[in-house]
Amino acid sequence: MTAFSMADYIEMPKLSDTMTEGNLVRWIKNEGDKVSHGDVLAEVETDKATMEMTSDTAGTLGKIYVTSGKAAVGAIIAVVVATGEEIPASPPASSPSVGSASPSGPSAPKGPSAARIGSVRASAASGGRVKASPLAKKIAADRDIDLRDLEGTGPGGRIVRADVVAASRPAAENAKAVQTIRPVAGPDDKRLPLSGMRTIIAERLLASKTQIPHFYLNIEVDSGPILNLRAEVNVASEKSGGNKYTVNDFILKAVAHAAVDVPAVNASFDRDSIVQFASVNLSVAIAVEDGLVTPVIRSAQTKSLAEMSAAVKDLAMRARSKKLSPDEFAGGTITISNLGAYGIDNFDAIINPPQAAILSIGTSKKVPVVNAAGEIVPGDRMWIGMSCDHRVVDGAVGAQYLAALKKYLENPALMLV
Repeated sequence: MTAFSMADYIEMPKLSDTMTEGNLVRWIKNEGDKVSHGDVLAEVETDKATMEMTSDTAGTLGKIYVTSGKAAVGAIIAVVVATGEEIPASPPASSPSVGSASPSGPSAPKGPSAARIGSVRASAASGGRVKASPLAKKIAADRDIDLRDLEGTGPGGRIVRADVVAASRPAAENAKAVQTIRPVAGPDDKRLPLSGMRTIIAERLLASKTQIPHFYLNIEVDSGPILNLRAEVNVASEKSGGNKYTVNDFILKAVAHAAVDVPAVNASFDRDSIVQFASVNLSVAIAVEDGLVTPVIRSAQTKSLAEMSAAVKDLAMRARSKKLSPDEFAGGTITISNLGAYGIDNFDAIINPPQAAILSIGTSKKVPVVNAAGEIVPGDRMWIGMSCDHRVVDGAVGAQYLAALKKYLENPALMLV
C-alpha cells in the first residue's frame, strides 16, 4: 500500500517473478465493505495462475478504480480509507507508486505524497532512495545496471522496466531499431491478442535461444523394461485399489536419479560462476489452454515412485485449473518435456532459463531391432533428447548424464531399491 494523506492506495501486486501485469478476474470485497489485515480483496490472474490478492491494511474499501481487466504491476486499482474519511474520486495522476497489496508479508515502505511531473533523475541530489518498480529492480540486478544512473519515465520519475531495458541495449541498437518482418493479415484472417502467459513464453524463449549457447544430444533407449515393470506394478496396485502409474512417472524418477549421479547438469550459469544445486528440483512441462507452464517437484531425488506420481498428477491438475501458487514455479534445476503421448518420436527442446539442461522425451514404439544373436526381432524403443547450455555442460558431461539415464530406464529396479 502507498500512503497519500490518510488513504491507502492498493496497487496491482507482483505475484510472480515474471509478472508485469495482472488481470483482475473479480473483486471479493465490494465498495463500502470493511477490510482487515489479511482479508482476500480480489482474484488476480497472472501469467502462471489465478491467485488471491490480500490486504495489508485495515479500513473501508472506499473505491475500486479498476473493476476488471488488465492492469500493470504497481498501477493503483483501489483505495482503503478510514471511517469518515473523504474517498478520492480517482487515484493521483502522477503520484509515485512504491508499494502493493501482496499475498503475504508486510507492506512496502511508505512513499512521499508530493508528485513530480515528467522524466526526472531517480537519485535525488540529496541522496534520497531510488524509486523503481520491482520488475525494473530485478532486471537492473540481472544486468548489472546502477539505477542511480537512470532517469525514470514513470509516474513521479519512477524507473520502470522500459527505462532499464533501454539502458542495457547496445548503442547501435538504441540508435537504430531492428526492423521486424510482420505478417500481412487479410480480411478473413484472425488476429489473436497475446495473453500474459503467451507474452512471457515469447520473451523467455527468445532470450533462451539468443543468450544461451545450446547444443543437442540424442540417445535411443530400450523402453521394454520400464513398460514391463509398469504393467506389473499397475496389476498389483489395481488389486489393492492403489495408484495407476504412467511411463512418465518412471522417467521422472530416472531423470532425478541420473542428476544425482552426474550433478554437473543440475546447475546454472551465474556470470562469473556456476551454481551446482544440492537438490534436484524437477520442472515438469505441462500443456495448458494458453501455452505451457513448468511447475516444480522439489527434492525429487528423495521421492518414492508413488510420491513422484502423486506430485506430478497434482501439479498437472492444478496447473490446468490455474490454481498453482508462484512458489510452485520457482527454483527448478532441470526440466523434462514429454511429447510421447502426442506420438512425437524425437525433438529438441529449448532450455528453460536459468537452468542448464532440458530433457525431451519421445514416444515408445515397437521397431525392428537386432538382438544379441544377430537376429532382427521386434523391440520397444524410446528416443530421448537433451539440450544443454554449453557454458555449463560440455559434450562429455552431457553424454555421461544420458548414459546414467539410460542405465536407470533399462534397469528400473535400480531406482526402487
